Amino acid sequence: MADGNGTAVTEFILLGFSNLGAYWSSLFWGVLFVYLITFVGNSLIIILTLMDLVLSTPMYFFLRHFSIVEILCTMTIVSRMLSDLLSSHPVISPSSCFTQMYFFALFGIAECFILTAMAYDRYAALCRPLHYTMLMNQRACVGMVGASYLMGITTGTTHSICIFTLPFHGINIVHHFLCDILPILRLSSGDTFWGEIGNLGVTLLFIIAPFILILFSYIRILITILGVASAQGCQKVFSTCSSHLLVVILFFGTGTMVYVKPQSSTPQDMDQILSLFYTVVTPMFNPFIYTLRNKEVIGALRRRVTKHF
Repeated sequence: MADGNGTAVTEFILLGFSNLGAYWSSLFWGVLFVYLITFVGNSLIIILTLMDLVLSTPMYFFLRHFSIVEILCTMTIVSRMLSDLLSSHPVISPSSCFTQMYFFALFGIAECFILTAMAYDRYAALCRPLHYTMLMNQRACVGMVGASYLMGITTGTTHSICIFTLPFHGINIVHHFLCDILPILRLSSGDTFWGEIGNLGVTLLFIIAPFILILFSYIRILITILGVASAQGCQKVFSTCSSHLLVVILFFGTGTMVYVKPQSSTPQDMDQILSLFYTVVTPMFNPFIYTLRNKEVIGALRRRVTKHF
């Protein structure tokens, strides 16, 4: 299929980390270990926010859905990656590649907007406290989360269909461990101009724009708090917001390194390492950030442990 003879592609070869040689086993167990921590940590947050009444506020409602999306997004990548690491000939059919690209885009975009909703929740709580219950009522929270999923579904469907309606002939070697948009787009034998424009639009709308909105929210919070609060009050506010800020920096920081940088500025191996950190390693840190730095979550965990054991 890779001899360039014009034959329609019926499978893609995911090279991934095939150049690791004897180190593939270490990568396999490392990725599996990280994924298990991610799954257990985010599952714990989901359970606690569902069972503990103290964690029934809008902030934890958004956190619960963020943890759900983290689990599903990581599962979309890791399940295939582990299978390929065990295979001597890692191939994926176009339909499976389409499915992975679709769900990766869906959950990735939903994460961006849920993080934005969490920033708006902090803004409403700290800058509009008298109107908070009206601004962040149940209907508004459900609407924001629903809109996040809807944006992911719509964009994932549109973008994936646009990519896979392009012709693919001859070359079928993907220099990546997942079916991401650009690595697949580069294999097309047709005109990819509009596909690249669409990818740039998705990057601007779903990575840059949400990050700017989050940044604007925290600038407003900073201005408001510095104007009215004491030093002790400021410290308490920063402690409350620090967990979300850390997750935002990790998520958008690594996402920017992967998708916003010039595509020719780093070698392919470095691109894969950055993508691995963004898709697999970063989600592992989020449960630790929200539990170790959050007294309410730690208190809920203690209550659950005391009640059951």
